[in-house]
Amino acid sequence: MADAPHDSSSIARTLAPALRLAPIDRIDPRARIVAAAAFSLLAAVVNGSAALGLALAVALAAAAVAPLRPRDVLRRLAPVNLFMLLLLLFLPWSTAGTPLASIGPIRYTREGLAMAVGIALKGNAIVLVLVALLGTQDLVTLGHALRHLRVPEKLIHLLLFTVRYLDVLDREYGRLRGAMKVRGFRPRMDGHTYRSYGHLVGMLLVRSLDRSDRIVAAMKCRGFRGRFYLLDHFAYSGRDGWFAATSLAVLAAMAWLEWS
Repeated sequence: MADAPHDSSSIARTLAPALRLAPIDRIDPRARIVAAAAFSLLAAVVNGSAALGLALAVALAAAAVAPLRPRDVLRRLAPVNLFMLLLLLFLPWSTAGTPLASIGPIRYTREGLAMAVGIALKGNAIVLVLVALLGTQDLVTLGHALRHLRVPEKLIHLLLFTVRYLDVLDREYGRLRGAMKVRGFRPRMDGHTYRSYGHLVGMLLVRSLDRSDRIVAAMKCRGFRGRFYLLDHFAYSGRDGWFAATSLAVLAAMAWLEWS
């Protein structure tokens, strides 16, 4: 019995949801990099509550539009906010101002608390924007966009290889730690533990150097001559113009709220 012919239109309708891009993924990667850098620089220098509130609101809106799960966003914010919690606990004790609490001659001041809260708002806003605009790009696209923005090739190569081989080094470290545990190693606060960790780091560096030599040889065998050639190029569209105009309006509003 002959198979029924496939309906190309029905197949396209079936695959359309999987191929549909989020709105932020349709923006040119170069525009997203420039917008993220400009927002980060401006958010780092503003101090007014209105400007900081606007920056945080924009960052939350960008994170909501980005194709990221809330759990992933919270996981990326966790290390930042752990550091911010330490600032909230310790910075007000070393800042002069109106005391809110005191332990002997040391005072927990209102001005220090306000400074720590401002730093926390800045940090969260910057990280949210970076996650929304850059964290949704794959590494190759990010390197491609940076090359189009005239970033030096050596820096791009360093970024690509570092991110690519961090996982390889982590697996190598895990194998070495596993070998130490199989041989009965249990860390303690003594000289043997310190020497063992020193040998572990040294062996990891030796194996990393050996692997890098093999990688360079493999790349040279494939014709690598110190640069990655771009076979395709980005193209701006109308939506990129709207994104640039919106970004400029947000940055201008933040600057006006801060310095008006």
